[in-house]
Amino acid sequence: MPLQPWMKLLSTDDHLIEPPRLWVDRLPAKYREAGPRIVEQAREGNAAPAEVWTYEGRVYPYIGLNAVAGKKPEEFGTEPTRYDEMIPGCYDPKARLRDMDLDGVWGALCFPSFPRFAGTVFLEGRDKELALLSVQAWNDFVLDEWCTAGPADRLIPLSILPLWDVQACVAEIHRVAAKGSKAISFPENPEPLGLPSFYTDHWDPMFSALEETDIPLCLHFGTSGKPPKTSEEAPFAVTISLFGCNSMFATADLLFSPVFHRHPKLKVGLSEGGIGWMPYMLERMDGTWERHRFYQNINQDVRPSDLFKKHFHGCFIDDRFGIEVRHHIGVERITWECDYPHSDSYWPKSRAYAAEVLADVPDDEVHQMVELNTRRLYNLPA
Repeated sequence: MPLQPWMKLLSTDDHLIEPPRLWVDRLPAKYREAGPRIVEQAREGNAAPAEVWTYEGRVYPYIGLNAVAGKKPEEFGTEPTRYDEMIPGCYDPKARLRDMDLDGVWGALCFPSFPRFAGTVFLEGRDKELALLSVQAWNDFVLDEWCTAGPADRLIPLSILPLWDVQACVAEIHRVAAKGSKAISFPENPEPLGLPSFYTDHWDPMFSALEETDIPLCLHFGTSGKPPKTSEEAPFAVTISLFGCNSMFATADLLFSPVFHRHPKLKVGLSEGGIGWMPYMLERMDGTWERHRFYQNINQDVRPSDLFKKHFHGCFIDDRFGIEVRHHIGVERITWECDYPHSDSYWPKSRAYAAEVLADVPDDEVHQMVELNTRRLYNLPA
């Protein structure tokens, strides 16, 4: 078995469910009513009331967000609507560490749930002071409570940004970097959210701050708020199957944009999305660049695949074809993910399944993909 006992699995994509008092305990008293908080909402029949988030009077009827860890696939389909319908590892860091031990996973980078994976729910805030304080409250919870439950490389701190104000983003990057944050979550495509695209210079101060702090930008699929959809009649299975396309869009967008030419030290992690598509997309983009760059406002000197090899990392759960073509991607570009507590996760058998997927891969390459690349990308202690 190539997954040797001394190899520590580090997941670059897990999720946490925010505990009910996260914002109530951290916001100033004047904002506790309007800020995010849990209230009960009646359900039909004799079922216990649902627990839902409210924010500025708006109701967000989800708390579990696919938190189905511990359930069989036959039981998937309905989001958990109460905390007692989820296993405690979803929202309690000590319980999460126990679940990771059971799963054979050493470390995990955890994305938000209620704020959405890149904190975009706070773009909807009418009161931007409250929105900023809410972003900071989430970051402080992760840095001061969630990640301090274990050693520094076990629960890896990720932060979100006040996306409506680029200078506030810069300030928050420096604030959380000083507190030990290792990653920043950002929309895979800001334009559908009403924000400037990667082709403008709007985000340059933020990208510069990331270079200065050596923090990677994590682009989780779906954070643009524009999931792939073919028709109104198509089942959600179509969208689930196509979610990796969001990562493809983000990759093409950034490689043809000016971002990496202005920010040569910027690092990007594609969170979820798989890796098997990468060789084809890089071949296609290189061919497009070779034939079509002369009449377009794009870089004339550097091939997209060369930029990819310098700036991008991807991750896999069960992408067997991606592992098969890993040398076309670059073994040093690949990381592993668990996706706890979502339905793509193999918890509590993640380590056993990873060993199966990596069965024919040499030890040194396995070690790179499951641990060493992640330590390098996120500046984790060896």
